[in-house]
Amino acid sequence: MAETVAPQQQQSDDERRLAELGYTQALQRSWSSFSNFAISFTIISVLAGCFTTYGQAWNNGGPIAISWGWPIICGLILLVAFSMSELVSAYPTAGGIYYWASTLGGPKWGWFTGWFNLVGLVGVVASVDYGCAQFMNATFTLFALNLGFANWGDSAHILSETFLLFMVILTIHALINIYSSPLVALFNNISVFWHVAGVTAIVLVLAFVPDTHQSVDFVFTQTINNSGFGGGMFWFYVLPLGFLLTMYTQTGYDASAHISEETHGAAKAAAQGVWRAVFWSGVGGWIVLLAITFAATDVAGINKGAGSSLAVFATSLPEGWQKVVVLIATIGQLFCGMACVTSCSRMTYAFSRDRAVPGWRMWTRLNHHRVPAYAVVFSCVAALIMTLPALEGDANGAPYAFFAVVSICVIGLYIAYVLPIYLRWRKGDDFVPGPWTLGQKYKWINPAAIIWVAICVIIFCLPFTPAAVPWRDEFDWKYVNYAPITVGAVLLIVGIWWAVRAKHTFTGPVRTVEFDDGAGLQ
Repeated sequence: MAETVAPQQQQSDDERRLAELGYTQALQRSWSSFSNFAISFTIISVLAGCFTTYGQAWNNGGPIAISWGWPIICGLILLVAFSMSELVSAYPTAGGIYYWASTLGGPKWGWFTGWFNLVGLVGVVASVDYGCAQFMNATFTLFALNLGFANWGDSAHILSETFLLFMVILTIHALINIYSSPLVALFNNISVFWHVAGVTAIVLVLAFVPDTHQSVDFVFTQTINNSGFGGGMFWFYVLPLGFLLTMYTQTGYDASAHISEETHGAAKAAAQGVWRAVFWSGVGGWIVLLAITFAATDVAGINKGAGSSLAVFATSLPEGWQKVVVLIATIGQLFCGMACVTSCSRMTYAFSRDRAVPGWRMWTRLNHHRVPAYAVVFSCVAALIMTLPALEGDANGAPYAFFAVVSICVIGLYIAYVLPIYLRWRKGDDFVPGPWTLGQKYKWINPAAIIWVAICVIIFCLPFTPAAVPWRDEFDWKYVNYAPITVGAVLLIVGIWWAVRAKHTFTGPVRTVEFDDGAGLQ
């Protein structure tokens, strides 16, 4: 029988390991191993990603991009997650990914990894909360809510009203995060129940309420190309664009690493939190995606509704059941966005603690709840600014910029994920693992993860529609995928910054056991 470790002793071991890594215990260590798993599971949120980007897969590949694409790609993503689990077990710090890169490759690797991670996490906050605003807008529309200054009983101001909801959601998430870390942990625990029960309820509704369902042949063999690109481009261009559904949904699981300084037994708990969140989200996500696709009987109506999950619900369910499904999904997305802000703020705090972010003293300041309040505000304001282009849409009110924000999230995060994975692979058997380790399996798991991410980064930098291709007659700037522009601009700026100044001032992780005035209570 395994020996039981008393919580006080376990916490002492956590603090001792953190001190060995160079940091004093500043954040409140109040999260259980389940809470650590819960935050990554909540951020992945099949009620968020699967529902808000369903149309991306429907329009770019159709049912096969969902029924086959999801499980296959989730298997590849697990290789990334396993690799990251080994790293967080060895280095359980709030800096997570960038700390790993700094330790294994030096300050330059840590610098670029950290900035990719931070941009990706801001993209997570922006895309999740904006997607939540879209679903909340749909919920209010179903209930024909009219507040006078905003009327959801019509469709006259969809983009502006959605953006208003986006700002309100960001504000709520900021306030919850600022005033109670234990409350955030509690909400994340509740969120796991909500996602399991909610997905089960939605699957049952979609299975028993519609009068008819699609055939197995349709769900597992049918292809759809609503991208505007020619059929000859389907397999090598259009279908890969549909993979964004899976890659976007399965992001943000680095949250388990960022919360490791607040988790008991982090060297094991955070490592398990990473891969378990990906695995169980993969199982739950596939079930709910199949349920949605089997209910997608009115193909013409769904195509008219941009292939969205909302269009599936509208064409297959009575209005009362639509309200139930959309409300369950919206609440799940609210939980998800709250957790995203937590993760982004902790990364901002950790990266600033090592003096990599301008104004670092402010972002590392803790309030009396021992929460980096200004880092929370930074995360939400940056997400708001990133999403401003979503105020511009097409004639149908579709904010194409939303999918660019989704791409920024995926590109930024996955580049940050694989840089330390590459460094760990390069280090080989000289790497000193923590209690959770891949053993010799790293020799094939690490390179496989790197190759897959490289392919995805290229795919998601490409135009999503012919109207985004500069040399075509139908080109329009509002359809442009600005993900590569944004990520490229960030890379250029931080690259110049590194060459001119940071390489002389940024030395990687700063040992707060020796320097403590930037991380104390204010």
